[in-house]
Amino acid sequence: MSHTGVDVIDFLYYTIYPVVGILAVEGISRLARLPKWIKLWTQAAVCMGFGVYYWFVLPYPQNFPMTALVLFVLAVALIYQGKRARISPDMSPY
Repeated sequence: MSHTGVDVIDFLYYTIYPVVGILAVEGISRLARLPKWIKLWTQAAVCMGFGVYYWFVLPYPQNFPMTALVLFVLAVALIYQGKRARISPDMSPY
């Protein structure tokens, strides 16, 4: 991807890292039997962390503002679902 200054393999890694983080939180929360809302809010924190890193920490030609924006939107959705799961856990399928 010469227009961003990032190699294709590195781009794939940048795409896979948030997925691995979200799945790691899922696995740990299932092993620890955490409530759904804690799992969802932790996943939102992981998304926000990667979003901040991808937009503000990576240098300019290699940053990914659109990917970060998608991660921020996903974090908002996860926070909303966590709020629903906290209010009525039996109504939340997550």
